[in-house]
Amino acid sequence: MRVLGIESSCDETAAAVVEGQKVLSNTVLAQIDIHAEYGGVVPELASRAHIQNIMPVIDQALREADTTPQQLDAIAVTTGPGLIGGLLVGVSVAKGLAMGLGCPLIGVHHMEGHLMSPFLVDQGAGHDYPFVALLVSGGHTQLLHVKAFGNYVLLGQTRDDAVGEAFDKGARLMGLGYPGGPAISAQAEGGDRAKFRFPRVLLDRDKFDFSFSGLKTSVRSFVLKNEDVVADPQGCKDLAASYQEALVETLVIKSLSACEKTGSQRLVVAGGVGANARLREMLSKRAKRWGVEVFFPPLNMCTDNGAMIAYAGACRLARGEVSDPVELNARARWPIPELVAAG
Repeated sequence: MRVLGIESSCDETAAAVVEGQKVLSNTVLAQIDIHAEYGGVVPELASRAHIQNIMPVIDQALREADTTPQQLDAIAVTTGPGLIGGLLVGVSVAKGLAMGLGCPLIGVHHMEGHLMSPFLVDQGAGHDYPFVALLVSGGHTQLLHVKAFGNYVLLGQTRDDAVGEAFDKGARLMGLGYPGGPAISAQAEGGDRAKFRFPRVLLDRDKFDFSFSGLKTSVRSFVLKNEDVVADPQGCKDLAASYQEALVETLVIKSLSACEKTGSQRLVVAGGVGANARLREMLSKRAKRWGVEVFFPPLNMCTDNGAMIAYAGACRLARGEVSDPVELNARARWPIPELVAAG
């Protein structure tokens, strides 16, 4: 079964063709150059770029998959959560294609797509249910107990900033540019991770919510009082490394504690922050001591992409869950518990 996946929830216009668990194509057009000068994604500019790019991206995905529209068995599209303008672009195009081709249409939860990304690579061959999932991106920081496809228990989530936002804001304070995650990761190379001590806000250790606003405030206060550190090349490296360490260690401690609480020996990390090299290094080392196997998607599957949406849509289709092309609409907010309740 060949499924076209369309993703436009933030600042990547993406489309992919997936057959079973095989990715036939995966085209992503990012908008970093558009938003860099603003230090973050500007929703209106993102929507305009999606309108301009979505059909060329879909056409390229079909060409690379050597697939005609008529050979598609279904179309899956991200319907939420995300920026409403971008979501509406993707949903509108998907609805038109599905009605024109007379094929099934499936609306997909963006974070469920990330949950499915490890199934699309060879490294995920041993990946199976149940598992704990750490979903970390620009807009989301969540821990889920994934018992089966569509059966998710929300263990905890951020009470304020998502970790991706914390990276972006920290990078802005240090004058490192956008996007913050890669900028801080690059700056941290050669830095002393123990040079400066920033708080690890763990809240209740028996619960799994996150909070990063206090850490962000701590870094802001440090930068204002120590401008000489930021101006010094080595000092800025040390600062970036120390800040990154505080963010990463919080994620690691909470994730492994969630595995212990649920009795899970498998942990999946998904979302753009899952590409962070220090997170991968620390979590892999500590997970071994906890007897936990960690699964990371490859870097091109961490960020938003159409392949994960296509595969999640195929899984929904296999359960007989098809969307009405007339009724389907975008949702800026869509909590995971609502997805489970609807399923």
